[in-house]
Amino acid sequence: MSTTTTTDASIAAAEATWTPRHNPWAVALTVTLATFMEVLDTSIANVALPHIAGGLGASQDEATWVLTSYLVSNAIVLPASAYLTTFVGRKRFYMICVVLFGLSSMLCGLAPSLPLLIFFRVLQGAGGGGLQPSEQAILADTFPPKKRGQAFALYGMAVVAAPAIGPTLGGWITDNYNWRWIFFINVPVALLSLFLTSRLVEDPPHIKRQVKENHKKGWNLDLMGFGLLAVGFGSLEFVMDKGQEDDWLGSHLIATFMLLCVVSLVALIFYELWQIRQGKKPILDLTLFKNRTFATSFGFMFVLGFALFGTTVLIPQYVQVLMGYTAERAGLVISPGGFAIMALMPLVGFLVSRVDPRYLIAYGFAVSAIAMALMHTLDLQVSFGYIAMLRVFQASGLAFLFVPINTISYTDIPREKNNDVSGLNNLSRNIGGSVGTSFLTTELARRAQFHQNRLAAHMTAQNPNFAAHVNALKGYFQRRGGLTASPSQAQHLAIANIYRQMLQQASLLSYLDVIFVLSAGCALMIPLVFLMKGSTHGSDVALH
Repeated sequence: MSTTTTTDASIAAAEATWTPRHNPWAVALTVTLATFMEVLDTSIANVALPHIAGGLGASQDEATWVLTSYLVSNAIVLPASAYLTTFVGRKRFYMICVVLFGLSSMLCGLAPSLPLLIFFRVLQGAGGGGLQPSEQAILADTFPPKKRGQAFALYGMAVVAAPAIGPTLGGWITDNYNWRWIFFINVPVALLSLFLTSRLVEDPPHIKRQVKENHKKGWNLDLMGFGLLAVGFGSLEFVMDKGQEDDWLGSHLIATFMLLCVVSLVALIFYELWQIRQGKKPILDLTLFKNRTFATSFGFMFVLGFALFGTTVLIPQYVQVLMGYTAERAGLVISPGGFAIMALMPLVGFLVSRVDPRYLIAYGFAVSAIAMALMHTLDLQVSFGYIAMLRVFQASGLAFLFVPINTISYTDIPREKNNDVSGLNNLSRNIGGSVGTSFLTTELARRAQFHQNRLAAHMTAQNPNFAAHVNALKGYFQRRGGLTASPSQAQHLAIANIYRQMLQQASLLSYLDVIFVLSAGCALMIPLVFLMKGSTHGSDVALH
């Protein structure tokens, strides 16, 4: 007994003191390369969608499946990546994902038809879904707690930089070459990533131990859990992506997928808890949510994804729909925000090891809330510079969220569960982004209709202000450029002009309503920050 105890203690000590053989920053740059590739490809594909539709003889609606198929498979693999790692090893799983992503990217570029392109995008999404959780877990194991914030800052810069340059690069490639090259450019990056990973990345002892234990037990995979996971999150992603387009529960298709989502996820929770009670390895480790700090950070990551993706869609849509900006100019107005986050990430990485991460998170939510409250000053005459400045201000708050939330989520989590933490964090952020985008499009349509009804109620002959405005415009149209118009024609032109103004004002008010909700949501997160376990020093955020 004592010999066994001594052996177990020595193994535990070896695992606790393990450090990588290669320079940690070389490992960080290696895994960040694949992150950049995967996120860049997503943003490039968004821009190239019309070109893809035209090149394959498909409609714009049909071509959106190129995006949806990727998101669905990505959402399924994200939470399952930690589980699969324990069977094949993290390094091997990571390299399999890089191979799958690179190979499927090449096949996407060669696809002769839309159905085949969608199939290859499913494979690409599966490969991409396994990359980010593995990368974050590798960083968490490679760096000691004091330097983990700086490592996540480097990772975060790649996550932010790719969407910032993706639309511009995608537009340039599709305009000057062919949309297929947005997929082909992934191939050399994947090859370089594979070479560097094989030379620099290694599995820590606790991963090797888990793999050996699972091999001894046999490949007793949680197939039921994976099936419920696939149906649940796949259905959720489909509902979020297509709900507003098909009138949500007014569509039998959306209602069916919503029911599938709810039933599958509820069944998944009960089944996985039963698996844990039976002493088996579940595909989702729900025991992590017993840790209050992790559970809170999981919620914060959802809100971060909600606000980040929501405003990334909101601002370009606002300036294009209401202010007549071109797509290129709309991209330029938000790009300074991306570069602001990149510039601040190293500072946040430095601070997170010296300041209680809770204070950084509270500051980040406070700045985001104030910035979006200031967006309530937007009108139809606002300048390009003012909008860009507000976006930079908001982005400076988001920069103080990504790194501290990621760092503190590992507090008091056993080292062997790093993959589970990173998988759930990435899932939370991605689902938050999908929900945020769906909420945005739905509420903009509903609030615009609400304000149209309110404003139209005042457009009656009994309203003296409305009558005076009609008469003023009527006189203008009769006098304009010497045009001789009959009183009835001038009346129709005046009412049509006022109606267009009313629709524009209703749309403006709907945007301001959504911005208010986002601002209030960020403000409500501030007191919840202190539900997490505090630390007197940033370096105390460690794995125990």
